Amino acid sequence: MAEHNSNRPTNQFVEMEHEVLAFWDKAKVFEQSVEREAPKGDYVFYDGPPFATGTPHYGHIVGSLMKDVVPRYWTMQGYRVERKWGWDCHGLPIENIAEKELGFKQKKDILEYGVDKFNELCRSKVLGYVEEWEKVIHRFGRWADMKNSYRTMDLDYMESIWWVFKQLWDKDLIYEGYRSILVCPRCETTLSQMEVSEGYKDIKDLSAIAKFELLDEPGTFVLAWTTTPWTLIGNVALAVGVDIDYVKIEVENIKYILAKARVQDVLKEKEYKIIAEFKGKELVGKKYQPLFDYYAKQDNLEKKENGWQIYAGDFVTTEDGVGVVHIAPAFGEDDLNLGKEYNLPFVQHVGMDGVIKSEAGEFAGMQVKAIDDHTKTDIEIIKYLAHNGLLFHKEKYEHSYPHCWRCETPLINYVTTSWFVNVTKVKDVALENAKEINWSPAHIKEGRFGNWLAGARDWSISRQRFWASVMPIWQCECGERQVFGSVQELKDASGVTVTDLHKHVVDKITVPCKKCNGTMHRIPDVIDTWFDSGSMPYAQMHYPFENKEKFEANFPAEFIAEGIDQTRAWFYYLHILATAIKSKPSFKNVVVNGIVLAEDGKKMAKRDRNYPDPMEVLERHGADAMRCYLASSAVVAAENLNFSEKGVEEALRKNIMILWNVYKFYEMYADQIQNVNQSVESENVLDKWIMARLNQLIEEVIKQMNGYDLPRSVRPITDFINDLSTWYVRRSRDRFKGDDEVDKQAALLTTKKVLVELAKVMAPFMPFVSEQLWQKVTGNNFNTETKSVHLEPWPTFSPVETTVVAQMELAKKVVEAGLAKRDEAGIKIRQPLPYYSTDTGKALPDAYKEIIKDELNILELRFGVNELGTEMTEELKMEGAKRELVRFINAMRKNAGLTIQDRVVVYWNIADADFPQPQVKGVFEQMGETIKRDVLADEIIAEHTMAVDLEKEVKINGEVVWLGIKKC
Repeated sequence: MAEHNSNRPTNQFVEMEHEVLAFWDKAKVFEQSVEREAPKGDYVFYDGPPFATGTPHYGHIVGSLMKDVVPRYWTMQGYRVERKWGWDCHGLPIENIAEKELGFKQKKDILEYGVDKFNELCRSKVLGYVEEWEKVIHRFGRWADMKNSYRTMDLDYMESIWWVFKQLWDKDLIYEGYRSILVCPRCETTLSQMEVSEGYKDIKDLSAIAKFELLDEPGTFVLAWTTTPWTLIGNVALAVGVDIDYVKIEVENIKYILAKARVQDVLKEKEYKIIAEFKGKELVGKKYQPLFDYYAKQDNLEKKENGWQIYAGDFVTTEDGVGVVHIAPAFGEDDLNLGKEYNLPFVQHVGMDGVIKSEAGEFAGMQVKAIDDHTKTDIEIIKYLAHNGLLFHKEKYEHSYPHCWRCETPLINYVTTSWFVNVTKVKDVALENAKEINWSPAHIKEGRFGNWLAGARDWSISRQRFWASVMPIWQCECGERQVFGSVQELKDASGVTVTDLHKHVVDKITVPCKKCNGTMHRIPDVIDTWFDSGSMPYAQMHYPFENKEKFEANFPAEFIAEGIDQTRAWFYYLHILATAIKSKPSFKNVVVNGIVLAEDGKKMAKRDRNYPDPMEVLERHGADAMRCYLASSAVVAAENLNFSEKGVEEALRKNIMILWNVYKFYEMYADQIQNVNQSVESENVLDKWIMARLNQLIEEVIKQMNGYDLPRSVRPITDFINDLSTWYVRRSRDRFKGDDEVDKQAALLTTKKVLVELAKVMAPFMPFVSEQLWQKVTGNNFNTETKSVHLEPWPTFSPVETTVVAQMELAKKVVEAGLAKRDEAGIKIRQPLPYYSTDTGKALPDAYKEIIKDELNILELRFGVNELGTEMTEELKMEGAKRELVRFINAMRKNAGLTIQDRVVVYWNIADADFPQPQVKGVFEQMGETIKRDVLADEIIAEHTMAVDLEKEVKINGEVVWLGIKKC
């Protein structure tokens, strides 16, 4: 086993990493890797843009790991891998920051302040933490072109977004629709299906069963259940199932109508009498008294004559509620559709800001879903119903409810106009294209991503906000519309040259209408920021205005990577836009990571201080340790990880420290290599085995990396390092020190070959220690700036000699069983024993049997009944004592900081003269020359003296001995 020093400070590896960073920066190694000739051409990688509105967290670090490992690997495989960084600059995250700074609570505050001033403030906030990001990304060892990063707010990027939009428009994939959409009343904007899915929370709400009195049967009430009492003001109809069985019952002299199947659940313990039974179709057409007459009494309400009566609805069920659905067309999809079908009046008593309008009497001005008390208005509605004898029942219930993904305000269903991408038109092609994509882990393909894609609806892309790319649609009062796909097209139509495509600029530009000679104005909406992200492949290259040939030769991307939440976001929008524009997928391979949680499994939160600062961990243990810990974990296989700094420490210990100890041992003898050009042609079974293991490792890592399976790529490296240290180097130590020059050279050259090739295999995963190792073992030693392990080709492998590997594994199993026998007998390994008998491994070649004997420290290996010979001769006892002495003296050498070049004088003295069976004296007298060789001593003196560099009392088989060493 390579020598370990438990007292070694871990910061030596941190210092080594800083040395490597300085070398990479000075030599521009990353730039060299991109600019040099690439025999296999381009390997295209898309990097999803993060916001720079906060410092990087562990989720970003995991993403950066994946986005660094894979490009490094394919670069070494002979490809050119450009790695252009990007910044997400638009949308509610930035707007919320600006609003908070200005103390704004509502959208109207922005309008009063001025959109131009607000947007410029947003622009100033976009890149607030860029410097911190650059520090973390650089320290982590990720190579990315951050100097030439794309920004979604730049003119070139935004112009390409216009081009994408116009492509969809020309393919008739953009339309304006009037639908029930979830909106945020605080932000006063619509949200997409994906944005809604991100904000669900479990909350306690109020439900009510209201009483609707029939006009032709005073005193008889139809019951209807609602989970949103605030919508009852907007009620204009009730819906029943025509084939559902309903009953009229009497409770305390009042008659009620509800579905028969719901009576027991609704009435509970109340006594009732069934008066009549009938199908729902008999209720259709019956009129009822509005619960609230604010709108029913208005003379100018359109379609009033069709309101406040019962209609048939095929969506009505008896699974919950009362089997009767309250219909408010302004606040629900089924409600709106029924309203369209039967020409119902449209009552929208709430604005998009969630505030009840002035005509709604005493409820005017109330916020229907206030962030500080989401049930306040519902309570007031229920009080009103109870006071007026219109409430049958109320209760609290807990359910999952959508909230704004940015400001956490409860959302409301709201019928409004929105612009949509017609996803359903391209869904079949999108599903077909998705079959071509390789996912890691594989289950995401048909699972989370596939299910979302299969259930995809048309994409609401218009937002009623400010800091974003804008809808490039100009519209005239006559209804004529014109869509612009470039700055030049807008100039040709308006005569105005623009250098900024944001709302506060382009809203001032008018265009003459070709149809009526009137004036066209831009529609006020901006675009969903996910449209920015989904347009990234084209916009980052300013396609098609620039880089046309380059883009088209390299689309789609070979690889992308992000967190599992992006299956419904970036991955999805990339795929939909690529399908719509190019009729192909946007990417070929994708790696999905899970979420990094605190060690206790809770969400990481700065306010809770439940996780260590990433930069501090990097400076304590090093980036390689962090990278290895994360890369070998399930977090890069879409599963969650409870982050543990102990895990980082363990990765440091099991990989980097063990490997470096191997190197330091090799370094002690490296100058004894006689012919540096000599090939490795050793006959020693250990050399053959480690070379076979190396070939096995290279082959396995290639297989797993080509399949984009990071954990299965890095874990074999850890196993190999362990084999290299605990078996090969430990078993070969005497070969390095021995007198057999041929065998020594074979061991040295084999170790050198293994370290050089191992450095290459490790390079994508642990780039710092790989660079240090490669530089030192090859002799370049950072002296030549054009040489780096990361500029080396990926190592090739020979067919694995499986017999050698299998035989060595069998030998190790025999050793493991023998060691267990020694443990049972309580005899230390340094004490030689006469024999070990086993029923395994008889057919092994003699070389393996010799290894087994040496490992078990036995004189003879027998085959038969499994047993350990424990009878010891005096000679065996003395041999055991000699080994103990050598161990103690070498430990003293190490503690004194001596190297193999340092010779010593050993002093010894029996500390306990009355010990009944003195043995050490005989060991020194009979085995002195062997001890001198093993501890690099020129002389052994039987004397107790103070003139030593280090002294120690030790116990050998119960005998207390004083030892001292002095450097010659």
